[in-house]
Amino acid sequence: MTGSTLLFTSNTFSKKRLFFAFSGRHNLQPFNPAADIGFALRQRHPRQHHSIYTMKKLLLPTLLCLASLCHAAEKKRVIVCTVTTGFRHDSIAVAEQVLEKLAKESGAFEIVDFARQPTVELLHQWKKPDDLKPDADDKAKEKYAADMKKYEEETAKWTPEMEAKAKDLEKQSADQMKASMDKLSPANLKAKKIDGVIFANTTGDLPLPDREGFIKWIAEGHAFMGMHSASDTFPGFPGYNEMLQGHFQSHAAQVPADLVAADKTHPANGGLGDKFDISQEEMYRIKDQDRAKVRSLWYLQHEPNNVNEKGFFPVSWCRMEGKGRVFYTSLGHRQDLWSDDPALPDRKNAPEIAKKYQAHILGGIKWALGLAKGDATPNPDVK
Repeated sequence: MTGSTLLFTSNTFSKKRLFFAFSGRHNLQPFNPAADIGFALRQRHPRQHHSIYTMKKLLLPTLLCLASLCHAAEKKRVIVCTVTTGFRHDSIAVAEQVLEKLAKESGAFEIVDFARQPTVELLHQWKKPDDLKPDADDKAKEKYAADMKKYEEETAKWTPEMEAKAKDLEKQSADQMKASMDKLSPANLKAKKIDGVIFANTTGDLPLPDREGFIKWIAEGHAFMGMHSASDTFPGFPGYNEMLQGHFQSHAAQVPADLVAADKTHPANGGLGDKFDISQEEMYRIKDQDRAKVRSLWYLQHEPNNVNEKGFFPVSWCRMEGKGRVFYTSLGHRQDLWSDDPALPDRKNAPEIAKKYQAHILGGIKWALGLAKGDATPNPDVK
């Protein structure tokens, strides 16, 4: 190669991937505008040193601007986890689709991977019915007899070959689960340069390979975003509960919800203003929240299923975990709250409501990833 040539990688423009290659400089080095422009000009015009200073003054601002634009064009890298070891919502598949849609349409982030549930279908031996109660009536006795008959029939079919197959499938499922959760190991998150992790309707104690390390990774300056039952995840893990600052307590029947904005200027407000009315949703009661450690974003002024019980009932909030950003919303149970597809069967929430929900979570995601400005100062006085 002779002269000076500006090189870009073929895939993604990045400040780190911008180089100058020069004759006589065999190893590509990171772009250093002041040093490399001078080097290039001296190599090409060794007898015209007097022009170097002028050329550097002309080229340097342009190239620095270009490098800055290339760096800004990089999308944030996100992994979405939808693994459950407890209740599994039927809205998870829709949630995955909507998150991919928001990533593509916003251009702000990209979902580089999913940590998903094992796909292996397990074989289970028929469960023996509970013993009949001493005071059982005739109807209960009749049902017990029918259940016992079914149990004996199915047990007779359970051969040693089926037992061996069941164990093999259990191993396959465990291997798939391990491979899925290993994606959230601190080592993998760092190696893949992941900027944030989304827990979309996860439940139960997830088999993370390093739970404490995961929380530390967030605190080091990364993003955590959780929807709905992300607060019903890791019920016995203090580190997770302290990071999230609010855990699922209970819920009753699905109801309309009249949400009040605690911060109208935060990106997670979604431009919705003072209120956000939802036609039907499963609304959580939240426990173990220290309001002095969170910034409330949306809340109810009454108990979700009892408008006569006044108070502060949190729905969505954000906070800082060390240098990391945490965003959570308890909304997201219903498919028609996630999806704005008008053809979705049995809609209770109009597509316009789903679009508002999408604006809410997209704003929260962008804030957590550092792509949108918003205050995380706790606001415990909001009522």
